[in-house]
Amino acid sequence: MDNSRFRTRAVHAGHEVDPGTGAHAVPIYQTSTFGYGDADRGERLFAGKEQGYFYSRLGNPTVRAFEEKLASLEGTEDAVAFASGMGALSALSLTLLEPGNEVAFLGPLYGGSEGFFRHILAKFGVTVWEAENLQDLQARLTPRVRMVYVETPTNPTLRISDLREVARLAHRVGALAVADNTFSTPYLTRPAEHGVDMVLHSATKYLGGHGDAIGGVVTGHADLMAEIRVTGLRHVGASLGPQEAYLFLRGMKTLPLRMDAHCEGALQVARHFAQHPAIRRVFYPGLPDHEGHEVAARQMAQFGGMVSFDLRGGYDSAKIFLDHLQLFVQAVSLGDVESLSCHPASTTHQLLGAETLARQGVTPGLARLSVGIEDPADLIEDLERALEHVEAVAR
Repeated sequence: MDNSRFRTRAVHAGHEVDPGTGAHAVPIYQTSTFGYGDADRGERLFAGKEQGYFYSRLGNPTVRAFEEKLASLEGTEDAVAFASGMGALSALSLTLLEPGNEVAFLGPLYGGSEGFFRHILAKFGVTVWEAENLQDLQARLTPRVRMVYVETPTNPTLRISDLREVARLAHRVGALAVADNTFSTPYLTRPAEHGVDMVLHSATKYLGGHGDAIGGVVTGHADLMAEIRVTGLRHVGASLGPQEAYLFLRGMKTLPLRMDAHCEGALQVARHFAQHPAIRRVFYPGLPDHEGHEVAARQMAQFGGMVSFDLRGGYDSAKIFLDHLQLFVQAVSLGDVESLSCHPASTTHQLLGAETLARQGVTPGLARLSVGIEDPADLIEDLERALEHVEAVAR
């Protein structure tokens, strides 16, 4: 299976036909506990001397199938699933970091991630700082840095970092390189191929793809995953349920097909509106004038399904624009088959504060679009109508 191509692994990796029933879809093991037969085996299971299932908080066959499929798609040794992307980030951080460590990140990040780094980790004696770019990162890295964290692309300005260079700089001081690959998915970018140690996803987004399940996952080297599994599941307990794992398994079978449609639509939207008079700037790594276009072309198979518009007129224009969209539902998630839209500065990134938002380019006029799999022509018409309302008020 490991030698199969991506689309084949998206369908088949992580499971086989059930030997007991012949079911070709992974069964939902809706159980809290598993009988282990005798006391000696129970001792071995709890001690980790024998592999098996005994309590679904620590392991479940449906969840395990999801983990194995994602590890196969990312090209890593193992994966651990969690109840949310933030659960995955928390488990990863609590496993790797200790007082006196530093975390460096290349922003902007999803507001929840940056908030966790800045406000929660500080309580445990971990110092967190943001590098402006790779040159700044290189200049400031010391052996105190335990983790270098990056999103690819970033949320919501779609900034692109050279993953190979991030990994090289991190490893030079003995740090681990971690990439949030939620926006790209392994279909477009596989950070481990560029030297990144661990890859994180909010599975809620493109992996599930249908807006009906919440989950997260970390994937990477087997020894690191074993540590994260113990901390995140045994001690913290942010466990993914079997029903959600089943939905992610279902969604991932069509991931390549959906991503092709997302990318096609996003590219058409970005190109169509690149010179629109009501828009100050279109953020999309597929546009030649995007500052990260060359790097994106090298490390992404396509340029993704996310587009951001910075509208002239600030928040007032963004509000008019978003409120007049019909096909783009206003919602803070992304990666669904339906197109979604939001205003990051007042929603997903609100708690970061005006100074941080301004520094990271998350302006009051920025609208984030998650381009779905609808016909791109219909989406462009919807966006045009909304922008007409913006221009009418401006006149």
